[in-house]
Amino acid sequence: MRERQILALGGHAMQPGEPLDDLLLELTGASRPRVLLIPTASAESEAFVIGFYETFAHRAEASHLSLFGIPPADIRSIVLEQDAIFVGGGNTANMLAIWRVHGVDRLLREAWEAGIVLAGSSAGSICWFEAGVTDSFREELDGLDCLGFLPGSNCPHYDGEAARRPAFHRLVAAGFPAGFAADDFVGLRFTGTELAEVVASRPDASAYRVELVNGAVTEQRLDARLL
Repeated sequence: MRERQILALGGHAMQPGEPLDDLLLELTGASRPRVLLIPTASAESEAFVIGFYETFAHRAEASHLSLFGIPPADIRSIVLEQDAIFVGGGNTANMLAIWRVHGVDRLLREAWEAGIVLAGSSAGSICWFEAGVTDSFREELDGLDCLGFLPGSNCPHYDGEAARRPAFHRLVAAGFPAGFAADDFVGLRFTGTELAEVVASRPDASAYRVELVNGAVTEQRLDARLL
């Protein structure tokens, strides 16, 4: 049985030569890994899907799962035959609702437990945690219950959007689960349910542990390995 792994990215630009994408392929241990994109959160944005193929097709067996229209009959085999699965950004609440209708949430847990590497950016980052900070409902940010593969909460785009840090602090102060925030171009790499390391493809970027201690929200900057 392969080790369970999740790479949760605070935000990044999927493009050839991006070290975070290189790391995803390395984590599979395969010479030419099978990588599946699930672009549900962006309503299967054509530009995003094309960008995925441009990034991965020359060095991986790249494919994507479409759940709009009539979904494929063999979703389970599509999901479980992969070495890695990448979830794109967009509206997390809509994505989770669609996944649950088609059982994709259960299949992703099965994939994770089988050692298929799970990864994603923004919506594709917070979805793996108990809860996440999202703009799925309104411009002001809210908390959202997610899949719960990983304990605690997650906030992406911590340095990329001015409202993220105060919103995460506000939510944690009000009883939201403690968790991790990640700047853009930062990844949180988990083995099992434990944070193994923080990685970054930008020198000044980092991640943070945010929690409530003695009634006050604290934020601890975590060391990041520069890729």
